[in-house]
Amino acid sequence: MNGAFLNALGILLGALFGLARRAPLSARTQDFLRRALGAAAVFAGLRLVWLNVNGTVFSCAKQIFMALLAVMLGNWMGKLLRLQKISSRLGRFAANLISSAQKKTGVVGQASSLSDGQDARPTKSADGFTACAILFCAAPLGILGAVTDGLSGDFSLLAVKAVMDGLAMTGFVKMCGWFSALSAFPVYIFLGSITFAVQSFARPFLDSHHLACSVNIAAGLVACAIALVILEVRKVELANYLPALVVAPLLAWLAGW
Repeated sequence: MNGAFLNALGILLGALFGLARRAPLSARTQDFLRRALGAAAVFAGLRLVWLNVNGTVFSCAKQIFMALLAVMLGNWMGKLLRLQKISSRLGRFAANLISSAQKKTGVVGQASSLSDGQDARPTKSADGFTACAILFCAAPLGILGAVTDGLSGDFSLLAVKAVMDGLAMTGFVKMCGWFSALSAFPVYIFLGSITFAVQSFARPFLDSHHLACSVNIAAGLVACAIALVILEVRKVELANYLPALVVAPLLAWLAGW
């Protein structure tokens, strides 16, 4: 579960950096980091595809085509299941918690003169912790990375997410307090549990039927779509693509991979 640990470490380091640095990152630096992360997501996704296609040129083309079809069908299933709407609802809930924590900052600062000031700081800390845990756990990139880590030990997607979450935490820790950094622990438990479950239960079955590569290829293609969101090229409903991880091995099995 190296990827889950790396993600949690990125959050903690981002919190330390945010607490130590008074001024926020400049717009130029933020733009550079966004472009770098977008390029890293594309590289990690294409690397997954490259490492998992095999055989002749025709066979490789067939595998990529089946993965693309799995992504398209997975997106259709995700829309039926309303996965993006669920993800967006969680995001709005987390955003409201962060806004609430910011509003309570003034109350915390007046704790010595207000009778309820002692209750404001714990509430603010709890809101920030909950919001960060929801945001970091619900990210589609984290689920993709945990699955690929469990299937092949490739934690490159979670490495990209670790940097993204660390950068986000530099701002969250200023708004919500240091307690929000502890969201690294539920993130580690959540992603680590997915990795462990995939490694212990799904991987033996998929490996015995030579289907693990199909999942990794589909995950790599979805990771490339994530780069479009990071680079702000276009809005992509990422959560809707997650069923592709289940559709891909099924199509591969039906096609006699």
